[in-house]
Amino acid sequence: MSSRLVGVGVGPGDPELVTVKGVNALRAADVVVVPVMDTGERGRAEATVLHYVPQEKVVRVVFALNERSDRARREAAWDAAGGRVAELLARHGSVAFATIGDPNVYSTFTYLAQTIAELVPGVVVETVPGITAMQDLAARSGAVLTEGTEPLTLVPVTAGSAVLKEALAGPGTVVAYKFGRQAAEVAEALAENGRLQDAVWGSALGLPEESVRPAAELDGTPLPYLSTLIAPPRRDGGRGGKL
Repeated sequence: MSSRLVGVGVGPGDPELVTVKGVNALRAADVVVVPVMDTGERGRAEATVLHYVPQEKVVRVVFALNERSDRARREAAWDAAGGRVAELLARHGSVAFATIGDPNVYSTFTYLAQTIAELVPGVVVETVPGITAMQDLAARSGAVLTEGTEPLTLVPVTAGSAVLKEALAGPGTVVAYKFGRQAAEVAEALAENGRLQDAVWGSALGLPEESVRPAAELDGTPLPYLSTLIAPPRRDGGRGGKL
């Protein structure tokens, strides 16, 4: 039988937001891989997984999760992580990889799956969708992501503030991921485009240190790296005005 690698989205941090299918996939796997930084601290994915599977079933694998400038180091870390998971697949029929959010949305799982496909011929790669940070923030803040014919634009601010400014100048809701280190530039871009008043941001969603605040309170102080922003468009047409 072919070995199976399953990317399981475990949501943004609140263990209650893992889907039933996600929990079943974690429990059905022979081992569950969780990504950790080289500093070794427990990440959100690992903390969430441990609510549903025993510690002895969890394998911690180091990824260069915070490496953006040194491509060679990042590639080496991906290769090493892929090699470790390939070893696990050689000994176990089913390996799950837990990732925060969704495995198909800005996830480390994408790079792992590409590596494993080359290292393990015939491997079956599957994904189980997870709740994203923008969905959780919308629920916790009361922000409406889309109405009627509005588009939805998701931007990682790690690509630079210019990408965010371009999105804010367009129609529909703009969601920004990983903007914490550029909070001052984000606040400026929101103000320039008339989006500051209705925008909200959040971090550590579902965790004890959770913060959900109006974007109008941004004062330029750096925020946690994994901060999420929702900037809705103006909705002046009343109920159904965007249909």
